[in-house]
Amino acid sequence: MKELALPYQYDRRRPTSLKWSNWYLSILKLAVGLLLVLLIALLWLLHRNEIDDQRATLIADVLWLEQSVRFHLEGNSEQLQQLALDLARVRKPGETFDLRARHILKNNPELRQLLWLDAGARTLHGMPTQSLPRAGQETSGEDPLKRSIELARLGKPIYSDAYRTTETSQFEVYVPIFDDGHYRGILLGVYSLNGLLKQQVPWWFAEKYQVRIVDGNGSLLASKSKIDASPTTLSYPVSLDPPGYGMVLQVTAYRGADNLAQTLIATLIIILAAAVFWSLWAVRGLIQRRLFAEQALRSEYAFRKAMEDSLVIGMRARDLDGRVTYANPAFLQMVGFSAEELIGREPPMPYWAPEEMERTLLLNKRVLQGKAPHEGFEIRLMHKNGSRFDALIYEAPLIDADGRQTGWMGSIIDVTERKHAEELARQQQEKLQVTARLVTMGEMASTLAHELNQPLAAITSYNTGCLNKLESGNFTTTQLKEALGKLAVQAQRAGHIIRRVHDFVRKSEPKLAPCDLAEAIDDSIGFIEGAAKSRGVRIVREIQGMRPELLADQVMIEQVLLNLMRNGIEAMAEASADRRRLTVKLSQRENQMEIRVIDHGPGIPPEIEEKLFTPLFSTKADGMGMGLNICRSIIEFHHGRLWVESNPEGGSIFVMTLPIGRQ
Repeated sequence: MKELALPYQYDRRRPTSLKWSNWYLSILKLAVGLLLVLLIALLWLLHRNEIDDQRATLIADVLWLEQSVRFHLEGNSEQLQQLALDLARVRKPGETFDLRARHILKNNPELRQLLWLDAGARTLHGMPTQSLPRAGQETSGEDPLKRSIELARLGKPIYSDAYRTTETSQFEVYVPIFDDGHYRGILLGVYSLNGLLKQQVPWWFAEKYQVRIVDGNGSLLASKSKIDASPTTLSYPVSLDPPGYGMVLQVTAYRGADNLAQTLIATLIIILAAAVFWSLWAVRGLIQRRLFAEQALRSEYAFRKAMEDSLVIGMRARDLDGRVTYANPAFLQMVGFSAEELIGREPPMPYWAPEEMERTLLLNKRVLQGKAPHEGFEIRLMHKNGSRFDALIYEAPLIDADGRQTGWMGSIIDVTERKHAEELARQQQEKLQVTARLVTMGEMASTLAHELNQPLAAITSYNTGCLNKLESGNFTTTQLKEALGKLAVQAQRAGHIIRRVHDFVRKSEPKLAPCDLAEAIDDSIGFIEGAAKSRGVRIVREIQGMRPELLADQVMIEQVLLNLMRNGIEAMAEASADRRRLTVKLSQRENQMEIRVIDHGPGIPPEIEEKLFTPLFSTKADGMGMGLNICRSIIEFHHGRLWVESNPEGGSIFVMTLPIGRQ
């Protein structure tokens, strides 16, 4: 093997090996070529013999069919001649004709019509009709009916030429009627060529051949076939006499399935022989490239080893039993162990954190069962010095060159710093949300003071009235009880307002609990209704009857609604009084609840819509540009969506959706 690693030593052996391979391959190529020629010759001879056999069979079948048709026509002619003799002898020839004609037509479906003409060519009787099959003169000026009758008066049955009708092609037979040597009339039978083929060509014949009747000009008069296949060039014509007039019975053989099979086999043999010939030609190159491949393999291995050693992502391979078979330097640096300490080690691993041992064992079992999540999983691992770090692990099957799975390859990413940054960002986002709520409450301070003044003034009034009643001594227990009850109602109202404000502004962790969105909408409208009235804006709520509860933080949802409603109220500051209407609509869309906040302001230009939810972007002169960004973050925390649409009636529609079935 060491010699193979040296290029100049390989080149010294190259001429000898190539000379031997060229001689050996040349003999094989010659043998394959000779075999290919012999196979082609054999197939050609077999094909020629088969064609000759098929042609001999075709001729025999055609002659049999022609003889069968001729015998049938002659038999029918004899029946008509016997009928002609009987008509000249019996007393009631009309009844005899009807009876015998019905019998002949029934037993010979190819006969479409049978007529009895008198000596003047007038119709006496007919079956099934008495109308002549064709009347008038041909383009040559000669009447074909009279011409055929004149020929039949000579004493023998006469056949007419074939002609076409709207339904089929047909010909006629004329049988004279003589009584004591005197001509008394004629029997006329009309044959359908298609009917003749239908009755005389058996089913097995039609499945093997295409049968056609053509006239002297080669025009098709009738045909019959049973299968939908392409005919071959193997055909045999024979004259159809009677009726004659150049009519030809032409039979063409179909391409048999055995022919197709032989052609396919021959093609495959040629292809396989060519493939063998080509493969022998390719072997020479393969032998030459095999020696180069060994060196290339070593170079490739060294390249991949250098690439894996340079990765900052940890790579760790395990067999199907979970034993470590490979670890790159990045992973060894993460856990602080050497390769010798880990290679061949079975679970549990020394870098597994004891406090996460149960969960780690469960995840390890799922990985070995092939159930590792495609999106990866996070787990806490332990450095050799005892420090912990968070790792994101992706597991993938380890496949060998034969396509068999030999283990699992894991990619390990240290996400400790990322998780720390995410926690800081979450805390900052929470602070921004609390600040936004405080700013909102500050902006609505006058409205809240007005809301509290009403119940406090009522409490003062009821209290003064009770004192006056007590001092006067002119009172009843019922009067005092009613006044104190009203006083308690107003105290509860003031407490509800204070509690609502407290819940809204207090700092707390997001709490997912069953939430009624209609209640959240009502509370939000209660916060902002005073500010809306001061600006002349009417708030309309449209809430569907059935409202499934969903898991959400109601205070955070109210914060989003307040922000969106306040923006809508401010947007309608310049609108006319009749258009100052803010609509809050709640509905269900499949497995989601949808809230729409609709205003009739000037709307949002398309170029601003794209930037509307980005941080620090605001359309207000004194805005911080964080309100809508915080709103979208809150909705995305609830696995929902928040976007803006144009109102067809003018203004904007802010739409947010929240999933119903999420746990």
